[in-house]
This record gives sequence, structure tokens and C-alpha cells, in this order.
Amino acid sequence: MSTNKAAQLLSRIITNVEKLNEAILTMTHALHEISAQNMNTEIVAQMWKNYQSNVQFHLEATDSLQDPK
Repeated sequence: MSTNKAAQLLSRIITNVEKLNEAILTMTHALHEISAQNMNTEIVAQMWKNYQSNVQFHLEATDSLQDPK
């Protein structure tokens, strides 16, 4: 392989690696955003679970719990 062809091939490889790095950075940013949104959903779900447990406890403590119809 000639020096010129090797240099062209190396240049193409470098360009493709740079593009790949940019794509990975974009994907990483998107994954961070998704993770942040999932955290909000997880917090709301935990709040709802705690509320449900408190309601269940209160209904049992006041002898107000009824079977579903």
C-alpha cells in the first residue's frame, strides 16, 4: 500500500471516529435527559405508593376499610 493511500485511509478512519464520537455524545445527552424524566416519574410513583399506604393504614385504624364492590 502506498504512503498516499495509507494517509487517505487513515484520514477517513479519523473522520469516521470523530463522527462516531459526536453521535455518542448526542446519545449520551439524550440518555441523561431520559434518566432525569424517569427520576421524576419514579418520585411521583413513590409518593403515590406512600399515599396509598397511609390511606390503607388510616382505613384499617378507623375500621373503615370496606371490600371492593
